[in-house]
Amino acid sequence: MTLAIGAKLPHTGAAATGPAVRAAARALEQAGADALWVSDHVVLPARVDSRYPFAEDGVARWSTEVDYLEALITLTVAAAVTERVRLGTAVLVLPQRQPVLLAKQAASLDVLSGGRLELGVGTGWLREEFDALEVPFDRRGARASAAIELLRDCWTGRPRTPALPADLLVLPTPAHPIPLLVGGHSSAALRRAGTLGDGWLAQQSATALDPITLAAEITALHRHAAEAGRDPGSVRVVLRVADSLGRCADLADRVPSLRAAGVTELIVDVDPHADPAAELDRLRSAAAQ
Repeated sequence: MTLAIGAKLPHTGAAATGPAVRAAARALEQAGADALWVSDHVVLPARVDSRYPFAEDGVARWSTEVDYLEALITLTVAAAVTERVRLGTAVLVLPQRQPVLLAKQAASLDVLSGGRLELGVGTGWLREEFDALEVPFDRRGARASAAIELLRDCWTGRPRTPALPADLLVLPTPAHPIPLLVGGHSSAALRRAGTLGDGWLAQQSATALDPITLAAEITALHRHAAEAGRDPGSVRVVLRVADSLGRCADLADRVPSLRAAGVTELIVDVDPHADPAAELDRLRSAAAQ
């Protein structure tokens, strides 16, 4: 299987403008990216007290005082100026979203983009954000699992869940079955990905890649899928490589071990104004070897 290479679409900080997002989307598609991805935060506190799960010491060291464009709106802008690339979230904080409204938004974006949307979804980690949105932080896992099932039910156009009124219509239906990739590294997240997700969306830093741990997590993912009566080979494994801007040459050296661990797609940071084609080709060449 060919390793897909996706690129993080810059939509925070100085790049959070219409012209910058449109230019980046065009440039990355022309450079051969297989997909464009965005991350998600609705609000951020000036000071983060919650434990950041992607740092060993749990401390978030990035500034929160930056513009942060909303994920689905950003992908809609990118869809309008591209034709081929897939469009994804890495990841959307699912428990914070009203699932019927999200189903409508996602289906509309999928129709408008010609069936190119896929949703990476996670339970979130930032308690301050949940509090601001008046969503119970401690019930986020159960809310995420229920939302995954409700999204798929709504995407049939005629949901049959007892949670909604009978004969309710949720239209349009998506142009294609929208993949749901479950993010997170906890045992609950791996179980959710294996039993409910179309794939697992992992995250590691380019400065601390750990294929051995990743392989163990993928083994657990496949075990959960098999126990649920699913084909483990049908569950995609997408790895978001954070802090990878300017490090694609080093990352290329790690691609064989990531492929051996079971990764089927990478999401990397690429400067769309430099030579993104060269960066993406370097990763593809490493995967082919």
